[in-house]
Amino acid sequence: HKSSRAVSGAFELSAQAVIVASGGIGGNHELVRRNWPERLGAPPKRMITGVPDHVDGRMLAITEAAGGRIINRDRMWHYVEGIKNWAPIWTEHAIRVLPGPSSIWLDARGKRLPVPLYPGFDTLATLSHIMSTGFDYSWFILTRKIIQKEFALSGSEQNPDLTGKSWRQVLGRATSGIPGPVKAFMEKGEDFIVEADLSKLVARMNALAGGEPLLDVAQVEREIRARDRQLDNPFSKDAQITALRGARTYLGDRLIRTARPHKMLDPANGPLIAVRLNILTRKTLGGLETDLDSRVLDAAGQPVPGLYAVGEVAGFGGGGLHGYAALEGTFLGGCIFSGRSAGRAAAGAVA
Repeated sequence: HKSSRAVSGAFELSAQAVIVASGGIGGNHELVRRNWPERLGAPPKRMITGVPDHVDGRMLAITEAAGGRIINRDRMWHYVEGIKNWAPIWTEHAIRVLPGPSSIWLDARGKRLPVPLYPGFDTLATLSHIMSTGFDYSWFILTRKIIQKEFALSGSEQNPDLTGKSWRQVLGRATSGIPGPVKAFMEKGEDFIVEADLSKLVARMNALAGGEPLLDVAQVEREIRARDRQLDNPFSKDAQITALRGARTYLGDRLIRTARPHKMLDPANGPLIAVRLNILTRKTLGGLETDLDSRVLDAAGQPVPGLYAVGEVAGFGGGGLHGYAALEGTFLGGCIFSGRSAGRAAAGAVA
């Protein structure tokens, strides 16, 4: 449950070494907006949250007040495929869709995103483009056959086959239909719309977005038909279709990750599914400046005695190990390395 932050008393602990490992600022939308980088356009008016409530930057401020230096405040990594959790654990609890390559990606007005902003391609470039449209959300349109294979969800509770360490269940993704967690979102998630008819689908998309209807069914149909026509051409110049066909040359992707290419408007492949995609706060790439022993540095570049910082609160190491961007799958390494360095240095200092 979220803390009220109401002070009920005071206490003090003293230690020879303190290691700060409190995460970044993703749970504090006001702080995210305050530090939002100009290169990504105006900050979103509406976001959902990909980290627990306690990841709110409070320990960053406390450590700064104790003499630590925060650098690279505008380095951050947020996702564009966020959906609201129908069974939230924290405030505005968001789940990220980890998409395969087949869904058609439309902006708030129904225009297909430009090359190479396809599902699973370039997170920060897509974020920058979406914010340039003047809206803070976008849409996937896909089919039952696509969602069956291509929708994975972030979070341990959304992947019982992986957390249960069951190869049998993992291999079952190739044959068992729509995964249970995904099906639950289709039935209960507020961002999911399922309809057999495109005009009804678009009407419900407009209703979900609220306000003036932005989507025109004729425009959406043109975008989908233009994509579908490219499937008739074995030498298609549509870069997304080329990428889709390329992905299926790898056996693993063909079996459990990439749907067989098909036309979305063919009723045999339906029903159609629309998913509203929201901006999801996640990673803080800047933070407390540290040295190679994970010691927190002050404004003069000198270690603050007995103070260490590890993981995301230190920008995954040094105050910004990754720079302005990053590669998926590389964040945990900085946490492990900085934690190892801090543990060794702190143990040596207090021995």
